[in-house]
Parts: sequence; C-alpha cells; structure tokens
Amino acid sequence: MLIRELMIPKPAVVTPHTTMPEALKLMKEKHVHRMPVVDAHGALVGIISETDLHNATPSSATLLSFWEIPTLLAKITVEMLMVKDVATVTEDTPVEDAARVMADRNIGSLPVMDGKHLVGMVNQNDIFRAFMELLGGRRKGVRIWATTADRKGTIAEITSAITAVSGDIVGLGFREVADAKGARWEITIKVQDVPKDKLVAALKPHVLEILDARES
Repeated sequence: MLIRELMIPKPAVVTPHTTMPEALKLMKEKHVHRMPVVDAHGALVGIISETDLHNATPSSATLLSFWEIPTLLAKITVEMLMVKDVATVTEDTPVEDAARVMADRNIGSLPVMDGKHLVGMVNQNDIFRAFMELLGGRRKGVRIWATTADRKGTIAEITSAITAVSGDIVGLGFREVADAKGARWEITIKVQDVPKDKLVAALKPHVLEILDARES
C-alpha cells in the first residue's frame, strides 16, 4: 500500500502571513488539526498545528484586558509559530515508511510532495486505518495471536494448515521479538470460514505458542 491511496489530495493551506485567528477558523471549518504553510509561489515552507496555535493563546491568568486580547492575537501570524523543518513523503512512499517517519519524529502528519509541489496530506489516523484494515479489523472471523519460530518456511506452513481446513485469511501481520527467550516472531492472523477450535488445532503443530484466539 502506497501513500497515494491514503492521502487527502489538495489539502487546505495557509500562508506565513495568515493570522492565528484566521488559521484556527480555517482548521475548524475544514475539520483538520494541522495545515501546510505555503508561500506566494505555492512552495512548502512549514506546517502549523492546532496545538501550536492554542499554545500561543493567552491563558486565563493573563493580565491583558478582554479588549486587548483580540488585537494581540491578530498580530500573531502563522510564520511566528510554524515548524519550518518539515518532514515530507511522496505519493510513492510505502505506508510503513511514512509510519516510521511519524513514529521516529513524533509527528502526527506529513505533507505529500510531487517534486516541489504539495499534492496531499497524510495523518496518523490515515495510517491507523491502513494498518487496521491490513489486520482484518473490519472483517468478522477468528483472530489468532501466536509466536512462531524464526526460520524460513514457517509462514508457508501456517498458511497451508489454514488452507487445509478451508480457512480464508482476511488479515495478517508480523512483529519480530528478540529477548531472553531468543529470536522469534509474533503473528496476528484473521481467518474466516473455519470454527475457532478447529483453527487452533490446525495451527498448534506449526507455532511455538498460541497467545490468544477469539472470535472478533
């Protein structure tokens, strides 16, 4: 799965000179929490979040009068608050690579670029939905969570065992584990068209341990 399948195309943008109240209003209207910042030529120069804007709002303990606050806020522009070092991805970026960038940099969204042109935005909710669907989160079936040996051919054995009992795999995910017990893999698999007990019995000879099995 590539980012082009998840991104929001032609996202709403602000300019460096957009005032804080204007940016907050636009975010509310567009139902977004982050917006790319582009200059007069359409080049990406930063990103601004709702949190950045709210953090610049005077607190209830301010000594400013009620009448002074709007005037002050109108002088604060996006350029003063935006993040300038912006991580980006392209339309051809694999979803897992985008997720890694977000996790490593602790950010919630990424502008999607085609050369110097902004073509979309992808956020953490888009990534969450993609992984949920890869794990069969929208499909009914038997969900198995198990540990497997760290050796070639293990997954082929598991899928063959499922096929042998007429199961239909509708979700699949892996996680590498290395601790005091040694190197191994955890597999999460969603299977339809086979009862739980029958599926568990079919898989037991091919996994180290079944950690959880449930209808979901």
